[in-house]
Amino acid sequence: MTELAVPLPLDWSHEITEIPERALKRSRTASDSERIALSRALDLLSCDALEATYQITLVAGGGYRLEGGIDAAVTQACVVSLEPVAGRIAESFSVEFQREVQEDVATGDVPILAAVEVEPLENERIDVGRIVYETLSAGLDPYPRKDGVAFGWTDTKAAEGAANPFAVLKKLKDPG
Repeated sequence: MTELAVPLPLDWSHEITEIPERALKRSRTASDSERIALSRALDLLSCDALEATYQITLVAGGGYRLEGGIDAAVTQACVVSLEPVAGRIAESFSVEFQREVQEDVATGDVPILAAVEVEPLENERIDVGRIVYETLSAGLDPYPRKDGVAFGWTDTKAAEGAANPFAVLKKLKDPG
């Protein structure tokens, strides 16, 4: 993985030495400064709340599984009127971290979403903040629209009775 030019808004990570044999369970709530940074990074009007609940467990082969979910309240700009649109995001995630990630070459029809997401374990740390950030980003409404707002664009040239382009060509061909 390449280093990001700008650090992610959530610096939530755990060294693998922190993870007990049974599991590490946590609930985290984003601070005011983290929510402001999330708003800027995701082009939101505001991130009003973000809570993540997760657990990290040891899996076969010396890897770790991060499972959990997020609950967030965000405000986005309406794509039509730019007015604030409140939204709620509740998403779950499950990611496996392995020291060595092998690229499996699938043969035949394999459902992509059925596969376990595997990430490389870098610097002996589980980057929970990045997974929470990506889950929040994927859960955002790509086209938020305020209730009752409709896109009412009309072609002014068509409304003015602009000539059909083929009719104009026909006049050029047959003058008279």
